Amino acid sequence: MLAGLTGAGLSAAAGLNAFIPLVIVALAARFTDFIDLPDNLMWLQSWPTIIISVVLLLAELVLDKIPGVDHINDLIQSAVRPLVGGVIFAATSAAAEIDATAFWSDNPLIAGVIGAIVAGIVHMGKSAARPAVNAATGGTGAPVASFAEDATSVGLSFLAIFIPVLVFFVFLGMGVVLYFILTTGRRRRRSREASIQQDKREREAAAEGKPNWWRGRLRDKLTGSSDAEAGPADDAVIEAAGDQAEAKHIESTTLNLPHPD
Repeated sequence: MLAGLTGAGLSAAAGLNAFIPLVIVALAARFTDFIDLPDNLMWLQSWPTIIISVVLLLAELVLDKIPGVDHINDLIQSAVRPLVGGVIFAATSAAAEIDATAFWSDNPLIAGVIGAIVAGIVHMGKSAARPAVNAATGGTGAPVASFAEDATSVGLSFLAIFIPVLVFFVFLGMGVVLYFILTTGRRRRRSREASIQQDKREREAAAEGKPNWWRGRLRDKLTGSSDAEAGPADDAVIEAAGDQAEAKHIESTTLNLPHPD
């Protein structure tokens, strides 16, 4: 049970950032006794592996915080993150000593497949949430979301190694956050689309010479009477005020148009 939670937690962390848990596992295996890698995966704690992983981690930390580039990075990482997740799950099979079972060490292929699946699911959730964040914030939320994902990956990696029982609750929290981001993004997108359609209809009505709905209200407000009671002078005032209101409306709507990712 604990060995499975350790592997699942590290694989999920790899789904957010492939190289954070990889570096943590490699350093912990090389300099501490908390992780004892199996013989066939001892290369993970070698200096070449550690150096390459750190370089790739630095590149990931930069690229993932640039709007637009983060989408390309996620496409590339679609193969890397599940692969790293599978390797890390299999590599932590030595943690089976905690719960006195050798299942994971005797079945490294199963461990690798499960780790790849867990990392792939988390990666898909991250890839689905990031466009919603960018659309809702005009791209300015990408660095903040990336920092949050990196922090979660670091925290989850350490929890998986030292307190694996808490991994389950972290999974629940990640699910709630993902649901909130996706539903909020969809609501804002629908609201903006409705605003664009309304502006389009008003532009078409203006082009056809049809009065907008607010002109009637403005007439009543200025004259205190119906259209039949308003005179030519009132019409001139209403027309001028209406043109000014329409210009302000078009300007505010244009400023609120969604920024392309």
